[in-house]
Amino acid sequence: MRKFTGAATAIILAIAVYFVLVWGFEALRMLSSPAYGLDDVWRSQFVFAIGRMLSLTPLGLIKLAAFFATLKLAVAVICLAFVAERIRKWPAGKGQSDVLEAGLILVVIISIFSVGPAVWSQNVGLLREHTIQLALAGLAAALCLIERNGARPAETEPDPLHMPRWYTPWR
Repeated sequence: MRKFTGAATAIILAIAVYFVLVWGFEALRMLSSPAYGLDDVWRSQFVFAIGRMLSLTPLGLIKLAAFFATLKLAVAVICLAFVAERIRKWPAGKGQSDVLEAGLILVVIISIFSVGPAVWSQNVGLLREHTIQLALAGLAAALCLIERNGARPAETEPDPLHMPRWYTPWR
């Protein structure tokens, strides 16, 4: 089981680095844009779709785009903190993956919100990108669970022959 958890750790780290790079650069691009990423029509379709459902004004759309950009930046920072902690504790043992799991939940929520408008507009490239990110987040979450369960010692049942004799049935 130790070799599998080592491979799982490497895959989790690779996925975390992916989200640091991809979502970090995308969030910085969106936050440094004057329109908070709304100028890229294909990538901001989910903001327009949510804004249409909530009947937001143009200022509301900009605030919503800034909110999603901030969430993406938060996910990138969470993944970066996880990678730094895991590298720092690499020789001694494992770091905690609770924070990464919270970041992966944010990835799943944002990806689900993003995949709907991509399906609606029949944009296959954008759909593929969000589906891959959703699958990577699910894989990393599953591997975190496997790693956490592999770290716990197995609970063993007490041996009935060596139990104390405080109770004897039908005597």
